[in-house]
Order: sequence, then C-alpha cells, then structure tokens
Amino acid sequence: MEMLPHPDVEKHSVGCAVITVSDTRTPETDRSGQLMRDRLQFGGHRVLAYEILPDEPEQIRTRVLELCDRPDISVILLNGGTGIAPRDTTYDAIESLLDKTLPGFGEVFRWLSYQEIGSRAIASRATAGLRGTTLIFSLPGSSNAVRLAMDALILPELVHLTQQAQGTRNTSG
Repeated sequence: MEMLPHPDVEKHSVGCAVITVSDTRTPETDRSGQLMRDRLQFGGHRVLAYEILPDEPEQIRTRVLELCDRPDISVILLNGGTGIAPRDTTYDAIESLLDKTLPGFGEVFRWLSYQEIGSRAIASRATAGLRGTTLIFSLPGSSNAVRLAMDALILPELVHLTQQAQGTRNTSG
C-alpha cells in the first residue's frame, strides 16, 4: 500500500539555492546540480542561487550561512561530499549548522537507496534539517542519488516543510 502525503492546497513557489560540493566538477560537468535545478524548476520552484564549491568545510559553512541570511531563499540543497572518504566533509560542515535535524530524511533516503544499490547505502551521510527557518538538504553527489531524493522525498514535501519551518499552515489537514 503506497502512502501519499496530503496534497498542498495552493501552488507555492519556493526560493531555492543549489550547491554542488566537488573538487572536480564544472558547470558543464555538474549533472547532479543540473538535475536538482531542473527538478526544482519543473516543480514550479525558483532557483535563485547555484554554485560549485570545493570540499572545504569552512567555505561550505560560510556560503550556507550567507544563503540562510537571504530572505528570498527558503531551501538550500547541497550535493556531494556525504560519503566517508577523507575529502567528504559536507556532512561535517552542515551538521554543526543545524538548529533542528530531520533524521527521518536520512533514514528513509538510506532505506530507499538500499533498495537500489544494496549495502553500500550505509556509507551515505545524507542529512537534512533547519537553520532558523531555512531548510537544508545534503545529498550524495551521484545523479541517481539526487534523482531518488528529489523525486521520492524532497519535491513531494518541499512546500509542506517550508510552510512548517516558516510557521504557516497548510489548510489541507
């Protein structure tokens, strides 16, 4: 039995920022960042910032904090740097910034990933949470992982979660 979320009453366009964390990708080779932007725009949301940052924790933290201060950005989506390799530091940079975590996001993402890739899903440190009223999602850098998270988890709940984070209510129940 497939469970579906309550539908959102009105269409709501969410202001988003996309950050790819990579030491090697360029705008031309960043398939995961492009996939995030395409999915968001197809869903009626606005991508107000996009960039590629090296896997340097202080640069990641600084940029995320700057984006959290922008009133037009409600959601920051990062891809890359969530594994356990020495250069995978996105989780460490983001986790320390979160006021509230959404543990269910990482748990369900790893469960869905396990169904696709098997036991290697345990190496993912995908996470989500809030800094103030800004939602932050940190995903692996693979296009398949981004597609899975965007389609199965983030896009179906984006409006609801931003409304909850900002203290507004969806009247659908």
